[in-house]
Amino acid sequence: MSSVDSRLFFAGRQRWRLVSKVQLATLLLLINIACVPFAQTDAAVEMIPGLPPLAQPECVILLHGLARTADSMEEMQEALQEAGYRVVNYDYPSREKPIAELAGSVIPAALAACDEGEPVVSINFVTHSLGGILVRYFISQQPIDKLGRVVMLSPPNHGSEVIDKLGDMPGFDWLNGPAGDQLGTEAGSVPNLLGKVDFELGIITGDRSINLILSMLIPGPDDGKVSIERAKIAGMTDFMVVHHSHPFIMSEPDVIEQTIYFLRYGRFSRSEPGLSRE
Repeated sequence: MSSVDSRLFFAGRQRWRLVSKVQLATLLLLINIACVPFAQTDAAVEMIPGLPPLAQPECVILLHGLARTADSMEEMQEALQEAGYRVVNYDYPSREKPIAELAGSVIPAALAACDEGEPVVSINFVTHSLGGILVRYFISQQPIDKLGRVVMLSPPNHGSEVIDKLGDMPGFDWLNGPAGDQLGTEAGSVPNLLGKVDFELGIITGDRSINLILSMLIPGPDDGKVSIERAKIAGMTDFMVVHHSHPFIMSEPDVIEQTIYFLRYGRFSRSEPGLSRE
């Protein structure tokens, strides 16, 4: 091969790599956009036989995931309200600030919204993905008064290999913002620096993926964004794997049922077929 042919060959390879990275960045956009959940959950509370009314008023703060909006948590919100909880479904600009700044602004504002009106005896959290890391970060800096129970859905508690492999791609920062860049699996990533939890925490994660390309980047079973193993965290109270994917887990009826069950009883129910404990 001549020197000219050699230069053309390697230039062609570099262009192909760039095109491939741009294509993968486009895939990230497609899986991160706020999608309309497929599941309908109007009867979610009726799935729990004999659910007693709350003895005293409680609030639940909902925190959506990266590049999503509060709309993604609407089914969860409606079911929790039917179950008697005061619900704050807090919308925040997940792509605009790093985790520390998001936690420092989002959590206090949501807590203040919980305190509006009739006093509550406890404040609970239900989070999706990044939302769980915000709660962990905030609690690592200061305690939350009247903290009740926390349910995290598909949390990257030890980061995600997707960030490791694609974080340097063109357009990644634009799509996912500074918080997304902090969710890698390296020892110095924000999730891995937070350590074990010391509050009542139930974690539900999935083992189904709608993005097989991203799943190829993740060792072991995963939900298309986070592996089952990396969703776990030392100190958690209970852990459950369901057959759902990362983008839609918060809207699935069985997940909503299990979330309400944990908020009431501090554990997940094991009576439903298709649900497994890890």
